[in-house]
Amino acid sequence: MAKKQVKNNIEDKIKKSIERVRPSLQADGGDIEFIGWYPETGIVQVSLVGHCAHCPMSQMTLKQGIEAEIKKAVPEVKEVINA
Repeated sequence: MAKKQVKNNIEDKIKKSIERVRPSLQADGGDIEFIGWYPETGIVQVSLVGHCAHCPMSQMTLKQGIEAEIKKAVPEVKEVINA
């Protein structure tokens, strides 16, 4: 399989994981946007928006909620960062 196909397949899995956590964020007036997947470092970049952008708990939500969910579904992901 070509590198681009592998990257796209992983990106699709990441986006599906984000869709699973999105309703919880939206229930609190926030949301999440996928920015990018960087396979060379294993980093996923997202942007927390709405109430999530300025929430004092956003870092915990990012690491213990979003990152944990994505890493469980996509072992190639090493870290999720907020843009």
